[in-house]
Amino acid sequence: MLHHSRPLRRTAAALACLATLSSLTTLSTPAALAAGPDRFAVPGLEKPASILIDKWGVPHIYAGTLYDAFYAQGFMAARDRLWQIDLWRKRGLGEMAKDFGPAYVEGDRMARAVLFRGDMYREWLAYGSDAKRVAEAFVAGVNAYVAQTEANPALLPPEFRVLNYKPALWRAEDIVRIRHHGLTLNFTGEIDRAAVFCEGKANAVRADWVRRELDPPVEPKLPEGLDPCALPVAELKQAYALATAAPRFPKEWWTPGASKAAAAGAGNVPVDQLYAMVDASSDTGRSLGSNNWVIAGSRTTTGRPILANDPHRAHGAPSLRYISHLNAPGLSVIGAGEPFLPGISIGHNGTIAFGLTRFYMDQEDLYVYETNPGQAREYRYKGRWEPMETVTEQIAVRGEATPRTVTIDYTRHGPVLYADARTQRAWVLRAAWLDYGMAPYFGSMDYMRARNWDQFRAAMNRWGAPGENQVYADTSGNIGWIPGGLTVNRPNWDGLTPVPGDGRYEWAGYRNMDELPWAYNPTPGYVVTANENNIPANHPAAKIGVGYEWSDSSRAQRLKAVVGAKSRSSVADSMAWQNDTVSLPAQRVVALLKPLNSPDAQVQRGLDLLRNWDGNERANSAAAALFEVWFSKHLRTAIVRGALSPEAAKLVGAGDATRVIAVMEQPASWMTVERRNEIMLSSLKSAMAEVEKSLGPDPAAWQWGKLHTAVFNHPLNAILDPAQRQQYDVNAGPIGGSSFTPMNTSYRNNDFQLTAGASFRMVLDVGNWDASRAVNTPGQSGNPASPHYRDLAPLWAKGEYFPLVYTRKAVEKATTERVELVPR
Repeated sequence: MLHHSRPLRRTAAALACLATLSSLTTLSTPAALAAGPDRFAVPGLEKPASILIDKWGVPHIYAGTLYDAFYAQGFMAARDRLWQIDLWRKRGLGEMAKDFGPAYVEGDRMARAVLFRGDMYREWLAYGSDAKRVAEAFVAGVNAYVAQTEANPALLPPEFRVLNYKPALWRAEDIVRIRHHGLTLNFTGEIDRAAVFCEGKANAVRADWVRRELDPPVEPKLPEGLDPCALPVAELKQAYALATAAPRFPKEWWTPGASKAAAAGAGNVPVDQLYAMVDASSDTGRSLGSNNWVIAGSRTTTGRPILANDPHRAHGAPSLRYISHLNAPGLSVIGAGEPFLPGISIGHNGTIAFGLTRFYMDQEDLYVYETNPGQAREYRYKGRWEPMETVTEQIAVRGEATPRTVTIDYTRHGPVLYADARTQRAWVLRAAWLDYGMAPYFGSMDYMRARNWDQFRAAMNRWGAPGENQVYADTSGNIGWIPGGLTVNRPNWDGLTPVPGDGRYEWAGYRNMDELPWAYNPTPGYVVTANENNIPANHPAAKIGVGYEWSDSSRAQRLKAVVGAKSRSSVADSMAWQNDTVSLPAQRVVALLKPLNSPDAQVQRGLDLLRNWDGNERANSAAAALFEVWFSKHLRTAIVRGALSPEAAKLVGAGDATRVIAVMEQPASWMTVERRNEIMLSSLKSAMAEVEKSLGPDPAAWQWGKLHTAVFNHPLNAILDPAQRQQYDVNAGPIGGSSFTPMNTSYRNNDFQLTAGASFRMVLDVGNWDASRAVNTPGQSGNPASPHYRDLAPLWAKGEYFPLVYTRKAVEKATTERVELVPR
């Protein structure tokens, strides 16, 4: 059943604290940094805290108490990323319309549909004994900086002035009630699969096989009573995007010529332009994950373990990741997290090191209900009509004197995304991440303070969402790997298609974490994960339906080969592997071209260019430019059309890269070898024409990086004038790789601009911490006026790093700014 949190009542003490916050004054301004530390008097701090900011923009916090460290982290996150974290909160809580106008009302309604609504007492206990206190300290720090901007508006990031609004104050509950940011997946896959079964008809199984690789192999079957043609595909995808996707500010939303946002959003802007949803089945969608590995000291040049991690997410300015260093009695942890969350999720604490990648367990389902023709808010469950629970919300709207009243309906399984009284159907999202203890990444509060493997494993056994692979190393020389996350127990279906919500398809709770595999000091001396299905085939977990839709395994295969091939590797080796641009799919496809020739001179030039290429997609590679244009825009769709009926091919599009290559390598059951070769040559001709048009007729002048560029767009990009866009966007220049290379650089097909990959990279020399290396891009700051907004982008683009300094001596040496916080 749906659980509602009790009404939130501010105590007199809380109101007094807020009043104090609003009256704060800055003791010195940013202009005084050159002369001395920036000094702030703030309420709620127990003891003075010093923040040393190094030359790369990393804040090293030295606090007198444990919770003061989290307070200072919140203050510095707001100082560096206030507009970014305020937008995250506003989007997550469904408060966009309040400042951005009526266009965002429906998005707010759907965001509120996926808020956690259970009992907060139970929720806090799910994360550990002091999770609430940590969150309270962090948001108090954020609010303290917000108060500084009230006293000194010059401290506000420029986005607030562009849009003419002010940041809001936070509550501790905001951190855990917001749930949409944990890389949700599988829901849209169920919708797409149902569409294939509807339109593909006799070819449905074959079409779905080409559309999406499933591992372990399984043939999806529609449940009894489900009509795949009854799904309102567009409406469901839109509702899911409104609930979970990042917000956009399209030019259609902005009133032309307006200097303020007072009239913004008044127009009739299609909601699909207001939120950016990545197709989970696309190359970009499948590459939203990470690489990590850990290598035992027996296989390193120093005799110490090395731990490496580069998480892959959607790119933009500012970076999703924020590096910080927290020091307090009993705590010294450094690394990256997300700027709106306390703590560190990727890094080390001086004793243990940790790094994560996504473990693609299936934590979502789409339920379909028959609704009562006489009462639309009743649905059939186990032979009787059961009432939905309706929540009424008030949404404040900019420019409107009265809040709008909206309703959100829930069944026993979750929020109603779409209902159609005409067809008497309703569709609901059931998601494990709406359950207790499932606030994405907040579980790092527990494991970042572990001191050994047993404590770390215990913390991961309490991890909820999203599913994660954690690699581990410690100063005693131990290494390990453990996946975490609540695995849904589906007794009678595989989770790959929508199911009727009539009671026949129920979750039987969650699997015990001990059912998942793990490794401690494994015999090979290393562990690599890259979002592939890494459950050993002979492990019992391979048969319990953890998930079937994993990332493409090319990155994992390449990394396991290079890591395993070197008997003694160094920190420099791991940095090179994070920037490796060898594409295994490219090598496989090019191998099929070697026996071919063409009487067409243009096609033959293409064959000659690709025939002896090694598949390394360097930025300066001419062959990489041709291959990526050919493979992504011409070859794959041509193979799909040759293998499937026209109706099925239209649904499948470019298909799954792994499946398309499998069809090409074993064409007998799909098409003749002659037909495959004909398709390869004809599509290569089209690709040659496109590249010649873009880069000129001479292949000697072609370079992949001339097409494939690393541009980090700011969310306001579409409404900025050209001069502003120069300030807010960051162009890091040519970049190599693709979504299939260890250096994951996914791109959009229309212009090959970078869309997703590793903004943060880290390689730890475990025990010799100052020798560790990291990079964030485009910079640590989210303020376009800051020198740290774009300063790391050139390093990142060249595959370079900076020292992740840890000891006080090294930190002092690298310090260029100081911030002092004192109790008020």
